[in-house]
Amino acid sequence: MIIIGLTGILGSGKSTVAALLRKRGREVIDLDALARDSLNWKETQDDIKRAFGPEYVIDGTVDVKRLRGIAFTKEHLRTLEAIIHPQVIQETRRRLDVLEKQDTPTVFIDHPLLFETGFYRRLDKIVVVTAAMDTIRERLKKRGMDPDDIERRLSFQLSLEVKEKMADYLIDNNGTENRLEEQVDGLLEKITKGEVS
Repeated sequence: MIIIGLTGILGSGKSTVAALLRKRGREVIDLDALARDSLNWKETQDDIKRAFGPEYVIDGTVDVKRLRGIAFTKEHLRTLEAIIHPQVIQETRRRLDVLEKQDTPTVFIDHPLLFETGFYRRLDKIVVVTAAMDTIRERLKKRGMDPDDIERRLSFQLSLEVKEKMADYLIDNNGTENRLEEQVDGLLEKITKGEVS
């Protein structure tokens, strides 16, 4: 089984590529979704209460809005990641074991912080979704994010330039949706031919 990382930066279009891979019948494990799910797990909630206080978990539910308010300072973000990351890794391993037993040929790991967390070291290949920074900022503004929030959130990630240098394969998301689909199909063709392995 080939395990391929899929990453980019906020607004690059990684989630769109993941959706196109799923549409084509490929297995994609979304670590962002697992991180959100982990907030419902008792172990995670207990750790959040210990680290930040009992007011962050009310009646078995994490107060995400309150948590988000502190999670974008680097110190608190690192603490939160240290709580969530091991839980997510454990669940990812469990899912990979299941897929391997089912003889799944290729699995994509969709992870925005693939390099930042060191998770890329566990993978066979890395695909980075890229786009011009002006385009990325424009997309994020259209999502309703203000410029300061955009810059703050981008500052927590490695630059796209660094990620591109670490990639085995690049998908350029500066063009049309049709062009993006062509690139996804091109990637899958290379995997089928054994050129990405």
